[in-house]
Amino acid sequence: MTKKIIGRVDIVDFPKLNLKQVAVKIDTGAYTSAIHCSNIIEKDNQLICTFESEGHKGFKSEQIIFNAYSRTDVKSSNGFKENRYKIKSEVIFFGKTYKINLTLSTRDDMKFPVLIGRQFLSKKFLVDVNMENVSFNSTHQ
Repeated sequence: MTKKIIGRVDIVDFPKLNLKQVAVKIDTGAYTSAIHCSNIIEKDNQLICTFESEGHKGFKSEQIIFNAYSRTDVKSSNGFKENRYKIKSEVIFFGKTYKINLTLSTRDDMKFPVLIGRQFLSKKFLVDVNMENVSFNSTHQ
């Protein structure tokens, strides 16, 4: 299987989350992928998430309810360990839909609402740090 080349940042869609044209940072230093979630409520074995952010274009979604989710420990770049919710969803790169695991985190103060980590990138993509928005530009011209 030939791996596609992507750049250090891109713009993608998360169809199951009703999020379109979301800026993502490709982070080869991160194992897991993370997405900004402004509000999380765990109730009756369901996870109710609100993907909303003033500062991030595309984050104006309604609440999404997950019946399947888990928790996982994530170690940040500064060595701090945090236990986060993890969901399964889908992301579109180069017009193709891929399954992706996402941990939920508050990223309002970050430039990018989503980090795409090595677990997702592995066996699918090569990262060229000199390029940007390769997937977006290939499907929106």
